[in-house]
Amino acid sequence: MVTIPAGTVTLSDRRTQRSWTVEVAPFRMAAVPVTQEQYHQVTGLRPGSGRGDRLPVDSVSWWDALRFCNALSAQEGLTPAYRLDDENAEWDDTADGYRLPTEAEWEHACRAGSTGPRYGELDEIAWYRGNSEGRMHEVGGKRPNAWGLYDMLGNTWDWCWDIYDAEIYGSYRVLRGGGWFDEHWSCRASVRRRSHPTLRLDDVGFRVARS
Repeated sequence: MVTIPAGTVTLSDRRTQRSWTVEVAPFRMAAVPVTQEQYHQVTGLRPGSGRGDRLPVDSVSWWDALRFCNALSAQEGLTPAYRLDDENAEWDDTADGYRLPTEAEWEHACRAGSTGPRYGELDEIAWYRGNSEGRMHEVGGKRPNAWGLYDMLGNTWDWCWDIYDAEIYGSYRVLRGGGWFDEHWSCRASVRRRSHPTLRLDDVGFRVARS
């Protein structure tokens, strides 16, 4: 886990032409996305469109990611961050357990103090349509950002905690980062994507954070 310093990040939405500024408190984030090996160790399950211990886990829903966070917290004797039932998820922000990053935390961590669309040259930092050969790659194979986080752009999209736009899209949650099948313009720090929290997609995974 990498300690992410406090900071301020300005988020923007291309559809609504809206931007908003968020203060981010210090937190910790995993240096790489959750891998197939780690997901199997915690849950006993091995979802994914490919096979490989060091590949990022994919084909996991937002709900799957929350359940993983709680299970990992329990394994390590931490207080689970989420109270879950069949229809609702509540985040206990006083808990010390694992959780998904917020959208603002994710972008702040991705940028790592940089101000451009990316924290480096795309081919050096990300697996995307231009270099992925149509598949995922093992985590940590590209150059990290200035704070030591790998694969923040490309490889697999990351689930975030936040609702995307409740007025238009209801319960859809935010995805960030771009993936192995995406064109270069999707692999930027500011790009937002959305998906229903129950869907399992072959280019979507997640990484964990802790308060």
